[in-house]
Amino acid sequence: MTIAVTRSGVPETTSVPDGTVRFLDIGGLDLEAGGRLPDVTLAYETWGTLNADRSNAVLVQHALTGSTHVTRGASDEVGWWEQLAGPGAPVDTDKYFVVSINILGGCYGSTGPSTPAPDGKPWGSRFPLVTLRDTTAAEARLADALGIDSWYAVLGGSLGGARALEWAVSYPDRVRRCAVISIGASSTAEQIAFAQAQTLAIRQDANFNDGDYYGGPEPEAGLALARRIAHITYRSADELEARFGRSAQGGEAPLQAVSLGERGRYQVESYLDHQGTKLVRRFDANSYIAITEALMSHDVGRGRGPLKEALARAKAEFFLAAVNTDRLYFPAQSHELAAALPGDVPVHVIEAPIGHDGFLTEIGQLNAQLRQNFFA
Repeated sequence: MTIAVTRSGVPETTSVPDGTVRFLDIGGLDLEAGGRLPDVTLAYETWGTLNADRSNAVLVQHALTGSTHVTRGASDEVGWWEQLAGPGAPVDTDKYFVVSINILGGCYGSTGPSTPAPDGKPWGSRFPLVTLRDTTAAEARLADALGIDSWYAVLGGSLGGARALEWAVSYPDRVRRCAVISIGASSTAEQIAFAQAQTLAIRQDANFNDGDYYGGPEPEAGLALARRIAHITYRSADELEARFGRSAQGGEAPLQAVSLGERGRYQVESYLDHQGTKLVRRFDANSYIAITEALMSHDVGRGRGPLKEALARAKAEFFLAAVNTDRLYFPAQSHELAAALPGDVPVHVIEAPIGHDGFLTEIGQLNAQLRQNFFA
């Protein structure tokens, strides 16, 4: 690309390799719930070149524990949505200027609980509650700094889809196309319940220390348990049964033990242990709480009247999709969202036996529809 932004927010004309993490200070931010962050930094990556009239910018929003690294760039590091974005992909980085921003509260470079507060110590327990409207307001400032008055498209799946939808309604003049995948208009009571179980798993870890654990033992067991709970909802019952069934983990015996604490594991237990361990190695527990509670706040109609009235604010062309086996964000929620949008908006279906995570692994099923509807 040919536009960069310094940490102080001053645009430059230097060349920066695609897929390079950069940082932007956007100043202080008053928050919807009443708190304030006096100095906010957002981390972001870009791919491609912003054209002369700045009309080809696409914002790709990551999900709960995602990073800014959507696709490869100058390095060989694999991105998390390479079926969707990259040279020759539906979001063609040879044609579009693609931007991905680490959500406010995250731990991949944006201001979050693990970053220094004004006193130089990590925010920890003092980090305020942020909502998706707060994160969108912060991202709008980054777009301003990049000179992007409106996005060619904003899209995402799961939490990323909620972020995309909030953009379209909060800034209707700045979003021309909006793709919302595997999420509805708001988080339901059941989804909030699953989320609370995850955040409590972390908070009740003996090492959590009310969120002020930096510099000491971290709540790894709690974070790993939170991930186990979440991952069960990300996969379908049929997928778990077909993949693991009642098989024992190799070298272990679930039904042979002289005491409860000595029995071996089933394969599915070992799988969940592995998922928990992987996340602990790369994610901050406080950020998991902060972002999960931001997702709890997801309600595009909040304070905007009935849902149809709230969505009528948006001016974007919408693309909706759902995974047929999703048991976290049911396809019915996508259909409810479609029915509330102006006009006739179809819900495209991803056929994936694995469940919710199909929005990541099987997004290639929608290549033709995305090229036809959004990225011709």
